[in-house]
Amino acid sequence: MAPPAKPRRRRWLIAVGLLALLVALAVWAVRGFGRWLVVSDPLEPARAIVVLAGEVPYRAEEAAKLYHQKLAPEIWLTLEPPDTEMQRLDVGYHDKTFYDQLVLTKLGVPAAAIRIMPKATHNTDEEEIQILQQLKVAGADRVILVTSPFHTRRVRVIWHQLTGNSPRAIVHPANDEPDDVNHWWHNPDDLKAVGHEFFGLLNAWIGYPIHYEGAD
Repeated sequence: MAPPAKPRRRRWLIAVGLLALLVALAVWAVRGFGRWLVVSDPLEPARAIVVLAGEVPYRAEEAAKLYHQKLAPEIWLTLEPPDTEMQRLDVGYHDKTFYDQLVLTKLGVPAAAIRIMPKATHNTDEEEIQILQQLKVAGADRVILVTSPFHTRRVRVIWHQLTGNSPRAIVHPANDEPDDVNHWWHNPDDLKAVGHEFFGLLNAWIGYPIHYEGAD
């Protein structure tokens, strides 16, 4: 005998309701993922402000603001590997570090306060390892890391994996960078950045089975 119509209809309504709830939760998670990626630690004086390689001019502009707030006596610039193809063509190519220096100087940071890291690095992990080495040489216990908003959480995760946050890293976003954290799926550049951070975080959490190049 077929079950009564009312219980069957009730089960169908419950199933539809659960499906709608799951869809709503998925939409909420996707919409909020951009905001979740952005972290900003309380600022306090440090040994140096480090501009991680990436978007020009926003990171350098933010570092200059922090320098003028007297939060650190120096700004350190990480160094990207040379573009061998551009060097081969001999067309006067300059890397992002070159332009970061120009931005800092333009914004009133003395050349003596700008320091370029000694070795080129291929990704965020290598950048942070070198920063730790330089902090050890300087006998310092605190640094401010400036990067793009979407990149901040991964920077913090990697630092904690490397150090447990001793020495401390104060992670700070380049606030003027035009990232739309609330509608990141509307812009192809934001969509690409968020996807990059998702897979970068996943790679970090599962122990770096994939090694890739790309500073940010």
